[in-house]
Amino acid sequence: MMLKTTRDNQRELKEHYKDIPKLTNKLVNQTLTQLKNDHLFIFPEIIANADDLTADQMVLRSINEDYQTSNLAGFIGYQDERLIIQSRFERSANNYFFQYLIERVFDMPNLMALNTEAQRDRLGFDLLAFLLPLYLKKALRKGLFKTYGRRQYNDSNIRGTIDVARHIRQNSPFIGNIAYNQREFSYENEVTLLIRHTIEFIRNKSYGKAVLGKISDEVATIVVATKHYEDYDRRTIITKNKENPIRHAYYREYRSLQRLCLMILQFEKQRIGGGSQQVQGILFDCAWLWEEYINQLIGPWFYHPMNKSRVGGQYLFDRGGLIYPDFISRVQEQRIIADAKYKPQGNIGNQDYLQLVAYMARFDAQQGYYIYPNHTNELVTPLHLRQGVTYEDNVSVRESVMIAKLGLKIPEVRAETDDAVGYQAFKEAMKKSEENFLTSFLK
Repeated sequence: MMLKTTRDNQRELKEHYKDIPKLTNKLVNQTLTQLKNDHLFIFPEIIANADDLTADQMVLRSINEDYQTSNLAGFIGYQDERLIIQSRFERSANNYFFQYLIERVFDMPNLMALNTEAQRDRLGFDLLAFLLPLYLKKALRKGLFKTYGRRQYNDSNIRGTIDVARHIRQNSPFIGNIAYNQREFSYENEVTLLIRHTIEFIRNKSYGKAVLGKISDEVATIVVATKHYEDYDRRTIITKNKENPIRHAYYREYRSLQRLCLMILQFEKQRIGGGSQQVQGILFDCAWLWEEYINQLIGPWFYHPMNKSRVGGQYLFDRGGLIYPDFISRVQEQRIIADAKYKPQGNIGNQDYLQLVAYMARFDAQQGYYIYPNHTNELVTPLHLRQGVTYEDNVSVRESVMIAKLGLKIPEVRAETDDAVGYQAFKEAMKKSEENFLTSFLK
């Protein structure tokens, strides 16, 4: 198994990827639309509505003698080759920062502490299992998945089509019962059985209790609906679901859950990339992940409009101009607008300024902030808005209107032989960074 590690938004010589030629050939200059298949998960899912993630974005782009990665990070593989894309703000080789973001955003327990088999090349597969609670909850909001099926009955209350051959076979001599078939809705079908098989598979893992404990009610619902579950039917159920993917738009949450369950059950032995003829893996848009993480920190004090799900949009004008500021403070008297930026502070420039100032003008805010991952010890001086025109020689500074770049420090921890120990030290350091950040931001 060949394993290569890189970082998002990184430009490196093609020589760096020489050990994974088959995977590189599959990825290079391929858009997300071209790559997306039933074995590749991409977050956020609705890429058409995401500001930072577009359908024509590439995981790996060829530029002269180099390959350039994008805002995507995660685990991806093809046959016996794998690529781990870390965050560019990662300060160790252990992918602690990226895992910490996922743990916070998706409300996951400590994967390394729970999984006795935790290894860097397993994390991509294990993440899939830890995503089951999120997808199961979303799907069950639509109710249990139901399909039409033909059920056989043999009683005196005829409610369907008489099955003559079965009637003669079962009811001779005649004692009052009639054998018949009825087409009816059923909650026990290939999809719910697939979910049940996935639940039972995860239940037997070292981290099974931690994963399923958060969705005990949902698990109970699936168990009750699948009374004829048999462990030996797993291969048959997988085949039926592969051949009959859910296509109805109303059940798109179940389609995503179906894909996730198939990946968990099919590729446990192969893991990410082990022998499959398709590109497999799980990728996250880091800009989206960073924004959702910041929402975890400041959500109690800020509204969080979400462009991807079209929630909380505001209008610039009385006749249009829909906008989605990242964060709007709940305090009306001294409104604050904040923008989560997954980029170094030196890369926050003119277009970013124009956008934030427009948002501040719309909400009568005098303070605006860019919140970015800070992996250096840099200090940034706040910027004050100017007024006046140079042609009239009357330019001055508006002391009351200010924009500041506020970095959340990403700690660097000493490498440990035990990844679980090292990650725990990183988490404790991140908690201190968060406390310092909130103190500076909310003072």
